[in-house]
Amino acid sequence: MHSAPAVEITGLVKSYGGRAVVDRLDLVAELGRVTAVLGPNGAGKTTTIECCEGLRVPDGGSVRVLGRDPRTQATELRPRVGVMLQDGGLPTGVRALEMLRHVSTMYAHPRDVGELTERLGIGAFATTTVRRLSGGQRQRLALAAALVGRPEVVFLDEPSAGLDPQARRAVWELVREVRAEGVGIVLTTHLMDEAEDLADHVVVVDHGKVIARGAVADLVAAGDDQTLRFRTEPGLDPVSLAASLTAAGPPAGPPSAVREVTPGEYVVTGAVDPFVLAALTAWCAERGVLANRISVGRRTLEDVFLDLTGRNLR
Repeated sequence: MHSAPAVEITGLVKSYGGRAVVDRLDLVAELGRVTAVLGPNGAGKTTTIECCEGLRVPDGGSVRVLGRDPRTQATELRPRVGVMLQDGGLPTGVRALEMLRHVSTMYAHPRDVGELTERLGIGAFATTTVRRLSGGQRQRLALAAALVGRPEVVFLDEPSAGLDPQARRAVWELVREVRAEGVGIVLTTHLMDEAEDLADHVVVVDHGKVIARGAVADLVAAGDDQTLRFRTEPGLDPVSLAASLTAAGPPAGPPSAVREVTPGEYVVTGAVDPFVLAALTAWCAERGVLANRISVGRRTLEDVFLDLTGRNLR
């Protein structure tokens, strides 16, 4: 028997004040895979996920989680779905471990609370009330609460927000293990390296619509497969530099393009070879500036995201 997808959204519409925040959006997330939903602030991704969680009522279209309506069949879905909200959504007056143990009693076959506590370092703040936890500690506790019931589908909203590198690594390892168990994971994040590392499938949302979707490898391979990055003083002339690098590159290669991604940090796309690298250092030397931290690598998911959604602040 064919099982339903973890999440299936068709033509979803949600408006506020006459403005469509989600505009006929389609999305499918499969079981046993991590689906990362990416988008700038205000793109509609949080509203989309809240419709999946039954927290908002769609104005149009269809939302199904494990083949069921999250609003009208919430009672049936509740024991099968885990939710980690960005703000935690945790009761603030109880102690951390006490809360997690209480949540575990609501499920027929919960995970071992002791194991989750050890994996996520919750023991270090087990007797601290939720209101006194740091942001990273709340994130770890919220993740444990989302997973303790052995859900078939779990929604993770910014699971690494506020975490130090050690905690983030522990969270990523746990997410991979849960995926290997066949759980469908829908992940929203602003951390492109998190999506690139964890996601089997990426959906990019902007202005309430899906503007790109696919595996990370396919998305990053859709444009130039190499980028040259370097740092120097801000305010270089990218047009002049691009022209110089294009002239130095292979005749059949694509023209170089240069952009300043942050003050003093530049990315070159196009044909990247030793002659282009030599032309870069020569161009900088002629202007009395030093190019440093030079690296050549493939296009990243962040490059794709910025190309799709723009570089202006929202």
